Amino acid sequence: MGNLSVPSGSSSTPPSLSPPLQSKFSHSTFVHIVFVLMLGIWLFGLEGGWLGGLDMGGLGLTDRDEGSNAEAAREMLETGDWISPTLNYEPRFAKPAFTYWLISGSYSLFGINEFAARFPSALSGLLVLLVQYAFVARWLGAPLAFFSSLMLLLNLEFLAINRMVITDPELVVFTTLAGYSFWHALNESSKHSRWWFICFYVAMGFGMLVKGPVGIIIPLVGVIPYLTLTRQWKKFWQKGFPVLGPIIVFLVAAPWYISMIQIHAEAYWAAAQANTTGRFMNPMEGHGGTLFFYVPILLLGFFPWSAFLPSVLYQSLKQWKSHWQGKEFPTREANLEFFLCLWVVGLLIFFTFSATRLPHYIYPLFPAAAILVAMWWKRFQSMASPPDWRISRWLLLGIGYLLGIAIIVAPEIFHHFIKQISKEFPAAVDVDFGWLPLIMGLVILLGTMGIRLCLESETRQSWAVGIAGGMMALFGVLLVKGAVPVYHTYFIEPPQRIALLASLKLGKDDRLLQVGRKRPSLSFYAERKVHFLGPHDGKEWEEHLAASVKKMIILQTSLRQEIPEAVSEWTVVLEHGGFSLLSSEPGL
Repeated sequence: MGNLSVPSGSSSTPPSLSPPLQSKFSHSTFVHIVFVLMLGIWLFGLEGGWLGGLDMGGLGLTDRDEGSNAEAAREMLETGDWISPTLNYEPRFAKPAFTYWLISGSYSLFGINEFAARFPSALSGLLVLLVQYAFVARWLGAPLAFFSSLMLLLNLEFLAINRMVITDPELVVFTTLAGYSFWHALNESSKHSRWWFICFYVAMGFGMLVKGPVGIIIPLVGVIPYLTLTRQWKKFWQKGFPVLGPIIVFLVAAPWYISMIQIHAEAYWAAAQANTTGRFMNPMEGHGGTLFFYVPILLLGFFPWSAFLPSVLYQSLKQWKSHWQGKEFPTREANLEFFLCLWVVGLLIFFTFSATRLPHYIYPLFPAAAILVAMWWKRFQSMASPPDWRISRWLLLGIGYLLGIAIIVAPEIFHHFIKQISKEFPAAVDVDFGWLPLIMGLVILLGTMGIRLCLESETRQSWAVGIAGGMMALFGVLLVKGAVPVYHTYFIEPPQRIALLASLKLGKDDRLLQVGRKRPSLSFYAERKVHFLGPHDGKEWEEHLAASVKKMIILQTSLRQEIPEAVSEWTVVLEHGGFSLLSSEPGL
């Protein structure tokens, strides 16, 4: 593909791009898709642990997000109210209902359990991989589609997020589909291509049903700068259904929002503002951080591919600076690369300036970042000395060695802070890591060395992606097979096991109380309302003690000396992992 050019100083918009590199479904495409999907199914644990797989249901629900989302969906299925989500049988306005609909449907298929709660997230991860492959194969060819899909799959953040009960996996399905549909509609030369704009708007509407306005903001963060810097607003106004589009978004998302306002009026409106503009302007639930919060998150979460991302971002933006000055017009690849760069940088800037910061907020930029790194890889193989290669190499070595060493010394750091950790997780004092941190750290260290050696070899460069992917796959297996069971046993399972026992001992009208840090997952395991209170909440204690029903309390054993004396003398039904279950009636 040769470079297109325009006369110096010209401001004309880009001509139609040449036909896509691949438009037919070939045998290699089938093999690629099957391989990526089967690897994803195995790593996500969708096969339920058969064939030595990584069982997605083997870890108890973590607090707060997993426990809250899984319980809200369970209550939706129990009550049959598909409009107004509840958590602990109280209105939950933090997120729209779409993800709860999916989880409730999964419960109907698989029963109410951890696997069913996480199934929609894993399925969303597979859908993103399919969207990724289809888009890249269409515009850049099957080999790059295969590499970009593997890079998207084989990193820590993608593997973790798609095994969790959170809304981000479903959100990224729609934001990715929206961004790719926009690009296809604007740059495809066929007469029917503009209808992809309908998909663009529908996807944003569903994104808003998953997580509110951010479902619209995420695609527009890349779209608006791209149209502005490439001077294609006129083309968009001609092809992009600028009047019909917002109506489509409204028709998809508005019915649920209107229903919520009709049911809950000002209460929902105030909560919606707090969880959108309020979350952006002020840190919520202690989730703050500095302006550089997402730099280590991206470098570690997208490792090892993150080492090559700064280079491609810099080179692409520098190339388009020349284009803006009218000196050169990009190829199809450069045009797409610029759009993806703007999307990645725009999302980083947007979430950096949000006052509330969490690691998974930048997950929507991962599909675009994976394509950019795959393009860098293609450039690396075709150039003797790619620009900024030294920076990429040093980033790879720095991140890899730092991560590997940190994992090896993690037990020492853990035991140094064991007093603070055991206040929240009493059973943590019994943790024995064994050889696992050393093995996991060596996997990262040796893998990083292997990638470097391959990239520096003229004959083995093609092995580098395989070694990097194999390193991350092996690390993921060790994490799920080795570290997750330890985390489950000593950090997650003790209070949940007690909640399960309480659910068997209490009648419908009896009360279950939990003292200490609020753990929403206990409502899921007890399948009932849990009354959360602190050791010194006098009025709440009086109210519960006055109730003429059976009562049980879940609390850390160490807190028994802080609760009212009359309660501390209740019958101990079970002690497990530093937690106790107390009953107001003897003999239970």
